[in-house]
Amino acid sequence: MTVTVEEPVSPDVEGNLVEKPALVTSLFPHMPSTLYFSTANERVEPLPAEQRKLLKWKITTVTPNVVKNTISRSHFIATKKSHDWLGCWGHHMKSPGFKAIREFQKLNHFPGSFQIGRKDRLWRNLSKMQARFGKREFGFFPRSFILPQDIKLLRKAWEEGGSKQKWIVKPPASARGIGIQVIHKWSQMPRKRPLLVQKYLHKPYLISGNKFDLRIYVYVTSYDPLRVYIFNDGLVRFASCKYSPSMKTLSNKFMHLTNYSVNKKNSEYQSNSDDKACQGHKWALKALWQYLASQGINTTLIWEKIKDMVIKTIIASDPYVNSLVKMHVRSPYSCHELFGFDIMLDENLKPWVLEVNISPSLHSNTPLDVSIKGQMIRDLLNLAGFVLPLRDDIAPSSSSASSSTNSLCGAVREKWRSDISTDEKVKRAFYLSQRFGDQDFCATILEVLTPDDVRVLAESEDEFSRKGDFERVFPSHASSRYLRFFEQPRYLNILLNQWEQKYWLNRSKGINVLRDLCEKRVHLGNLADSVHHWSSKSYHGHRSQMTRSSVLVSQRSDAEDEDSSDREVQSVTMSLPDMSLLSTMSLSPSPTSSSSLASDSLPSHDDL
Repeated sequence: MTVTVEEPVSPDVEGNLVEKPALVTSLFPHMPSTLYFSTANERVEPLPAEQRKLLKWKITTVTPNVVKNTISRSHFIATKKSHDWLGCWGHHMKSPGFKAIREFQKLNHFPGSFQIGRKDRLWRNLSKMQARFGKREFGFFPRSFILPQDIKLLRKAWEEGGSKQKWIVKPPASARGIGIQVIHKWSQMPRKRPLLVQKYLHKPYLISGNKFDLRIYVYVTSYDPLRVYIFNDGLVRFASCKYSPSMKTLSNKFMHLTNYSVNKKNSEYQSNSDDKACQGHKWALKALWQYLASQGINTTLIWEKIKDMVIKTIIASDPYVNSLVKMHVRSPYSCHELFGFDIMLDENLKPWVLEVNISPSLHSNTPLDVSIKGQMIRDLLNLAGFVLPLRDDIAPSSSSASSSTNSLCGAVREKWRSDISTDEKVKRAFYLSQRFGDQDFCATILEVLTPDDVRVLAESEDEFSRKGDFERVFPSHASSRYLRFFEQPRYLNILLNQWEQKYWLNRSKGINVLRDLCEKRVHLGNLADSVHHWSSKSYHGHRSQMTRSSVLVSQRSDAEDEDSSDREVQSVTMSLPDMSLLSTMSLSPSPTSSSSLASDSLPSHDDL
């Protein structure tokens, strides 16, 4: 029988819970507020009755109690059949199924995330990245073979490795340690296919003689632009028998596997209820860092290597997920995903990715689980940015999508403007046509921001302000080195990367820039005829080859990725405006530059 432990309420606040507003106000004018998810020590003020009716959460057979408890504190009603739910924590499903999700709804998966969530797909995709960029960048996973396709390659590697090597065999879509075994003879190879066969990490770092791995929680709020967060705590799971490299021990799963679902069956398994204690066979990640630091180990270096591995692994899934999102999802608002990365440290403290889980266990059977997973889920739901829809959004409509206005911000329907203006497409196509070695040139992307640029940047800053104990690892001030790993460049990744480089040391300055731009939304409403003048300010001085004649920006093509956003137009003709036309476009030249935009038109944030 599974025992569920509830989040404890501190004795000093029990009966005197801290009141919290139901909505978190945006940092920016005209941007929507988001629903607040509380701790067990807080009480969320109820919304007015009409709005409270909208708080419906779809419950499935896999919705964990830690999610149910968190949403109930924010006055959500659990439902199984409602069509107008706002959130759901459920199974992954086949990509076409995502078409049924409405614009105001959020499901905890992206289509195509199995490309790193299945063991065989993960290793195939990471192997492709390694072949392209080398082992120095992608040398963080064990040598792997997928059977039956790689049977000849495996046999050759097996024979070259000698008789003392060990291999670990895994079914490609299993979980909880089911079907995993460690072998050292070819005759022990299971006949059942498909299989993933990996070089066994036979020299793990040990604590008190025991092998362990790390469960790292990684949360992706968006794939375009890519935004990746990593939770600053996690779980350390120990094998419940002391480790021995002897071939005779390979059948002992309590020694060689670290899965909790395996080791809890060992009579010698010791539980741990204290998230600060280094005892038993499960620790908090923060407790491990404290233990290793006490041994004189540089834990910051290990953590930075783990973050590097996480970013690269998520990027490996980018072309698949983005293609399927654009094909099957009405609004990218509707998808977010929590990944569970399983990582092992070898004897030299090098971290290795073992696998990635797209439905990491959130069962909370001990106070340690509740402490870590409870805070993580609460922070995740706040970070997700659930927005109350308008009545028109929820009412069944015969039209497939509402027409978007030129307004910068507003209701949920405006969180995804797939119908960005032609002029905004021109700017995107221009930047995607360039080579990105010149950082000074890339920085010009911020000189004049389009309405959609401002919306995306404001959403990103709002999201960052709600991160709780999550750390955003992409984009960051140092993320430009990762842009080359994308199969194809994405405009919004370039935009956010440049924004982070410019404002990471002074976020308040960047926030003030965006506030001023959001305040100008009244003027931005009439940009359809004038937004293309971003080109005269930003590029008249930067690009000598750009004249008043048209510049043809060709679309990049990629047969493997049907990307209809960054490459939507086969070709875009971009004309620099005649200076004589400026007076007719509500764009007045500034005293200092005949090609500057007036403040009542599209403003340059450097001028604010």
